[in-house]
Amino acid sequence: MEFLAVLLILIFVILFLSAMAVYQIKMAGMNVTDFISFIKANNTLEKLYIFTEKYEKLSPQQQLLFLSEAEKIFDAFDKVPSILWEEDYQKYMKILNKYKDIKILRWEEKR
Repeated sequence: MEFLAVLLILIFVILFLSAMAVYQIKMAGMNVTDFISFIKANNTLEKLYIFTEKYEKLSPQQQLLFLSEAEKIFDAFDKVPSILWEEDYQKYMKILNKYKDIKILRWEEKR
């Protein structure tokens, strides 16, 4: 009986905390799905940042993959307030600069 009471209390606390998290996300002016995509994009940002630090030249396939992943990051970061990712601003800008360089390089190759 005591186990059931503890279990119910834990379930109630988990539901309450989840509801508070959703409420806080909504109060920040975001959708929950946008916030979740931001969390995933933040993980990808870390990986792309390491990738840009490690590799100077990329093959055409690697360039396309980089461009695709970077665009996903830019879309996700655009949907959340900048205060959430201001500590990752330098990484974001490094990826943005690499993105621009690749776009210019690919544009010049097409000409």
